[in-house]
Amino acid sequence: MVEQKKRIKKVVHYSDNFSDYRSLRYWPTWLGLGAMKVLGHFPYRLAVFLGNLFGNLMLLFAHDRRRIATTNIRLCFPELTTTEQKLLTRQTMIDNGVGFLEMCIAWFNPNSITDDMVEFVGEQHLTDAVAKGQGVILVGAHYTTLDLGGVLMAKYQQVGVMYRKLKNPLFNLVMKNSRKKFCAEVIDRSDMRSVIRFIRKGGIMWYAPDQDYGPKHAVFAPFFGIEAATITVIPRLVKINNSAVIILSHHRKPNGEGYIVTLSEPLINFPSGDEKQDATVINAALEERIRQYPAQYMWLHRRFKSRQEGQEKLYS
Repeated sequence: MVEQKKRIKKVVHYSDNFSDYRSLRYWPTWLGLGAMKVLGHFPYRLAVFLGNLFGNLMLLFAHDRRRIATTNIRLCFPELTTTEQKLLTRQTMIDNGVGFLEMCIAWFNPNSITDDMVEFVGEQHLTDAVAKGQGVILVGAHYTTLDLGGVLMAKYQQVGVMYRKLKNPLFNLVMKNSRKKFCAEVIDRSDMRSVIRFIRKGGIMWYAPDQDYGPKHAVFAPFFGIEAATITVIPRLVKINNSAVIILSHHRKPNGEGYIVTLSEPLINFPSGDEKQDATVINAALEERIRQYPAQYMWLHRRFKSRQEGQEKLYS
């Protein structure tokens, strides 16, 4: 009987001191960050052009991501013809490329996004909810404008965000410090005590529940007609302080005319006490927003990775 080898989990040491990342192993990261900083200071229209170019390169060489996007779009848009699905996949890759350049802008040159580039719809809903002093949960999704979304929101209200630690501690530190420039709080997603304190102080917490983190702490609820593992954190956050729940979306306008940020009315009778029903409500609200600009959603993630017993895997 062959004894199975135990997988040794590599321990990553995170430091908030940049001087701890001077060793040779971090030089490639420094070079990459330097390139991102340069890209972030390019004129906006040139940055968008380069984003389109980068997206086309992803289409050619990022085979795994393209395959995931193709699968997701085939599953979620069965009403489209094969040709239309291919076109949507192509545009998705391009929009993700633009999103990368926008991330460079958000991290290293956020002031280049001027007030006249941003249109807000429904901001009064957020104003009214904040005035109650019970905190607000902004439910968003992983749009390709994800990091830039924080910059856009800061034109109106600074919000708190949660993040997942990256494997590269230097890149993680830059990401965290960059987001602090335009966010009220940047909290590790495992630090729920800080999240609770922030909400109890009346803060606006931005949370995106649209990725598959596994079946633990999740229920299966329909998303584009497919049962998807959906985390149940939002109802618990709401109950902490009876906070309002508002659906947030942020998208590029056509033809590079700027951005539109949309805030919904607070959800009514939420949470209901039924986890599956609450997850279904959230997924339906996000799906409605995603369908408005389908190519600007991050279809590159394995949204339907977790499957219920007896169901076949959807990704090869």
